[in-house]
Amino acid sequence: MPDTNGDLYTSADFKDHVTVVFFGFTQCPDVCPTALAEMAQTMALLEDDAKDVNVVFISVDPERDTPDVLSAYVTAFYPDFIGLTGSEAELAQAADSFKIHYEKVPNEAGDDYTMDHSASFYVFDKQAKPRILIPGDAPAEEIASDLEALL
Repeated sequence: MPDTNGDLYTSADFKDHVTVVFFGFTQCPDVCPTALAEMAQTMALLEDDAKDVNVVFISVDPERDTPDVLSAYVTAFYPDFIGLTGSEAELAQAADSFKIHYEKVPNEAGDDYTMDHSASFYVFDKQAKPRILIPGDAPAEEIASDLEALL
């Protein structure tokens, strides 16, 4: 998928860093901001080792999450977080490769919607191999401990 600068980001970009992937959307009222706040705290706990960790936030709402919106959102949590957004087809392919669920859910009035989605951190080692699935509500200390084991 393209990142917020329009550059294609692929699994090859996972190499040489521990990579944490989370699917969400910028208008999420609770799960996504809480998860990204925990990841920002995790990066602070990792101190100098944080430079060896990539955090990738993949939008499940490409209709509203334009590159500018997504960039502002993810960097508000941590300046080096990476946002990916693309077409519905690109999202479907990424979601399928991670085996995640996402679904547009209209509100009762039918004039707006929210997104249901899987909420876990997918962690890859420096060889880009999947290693850990961490619940999206895990505390920063536990996430940091898991990431340190891979660093």
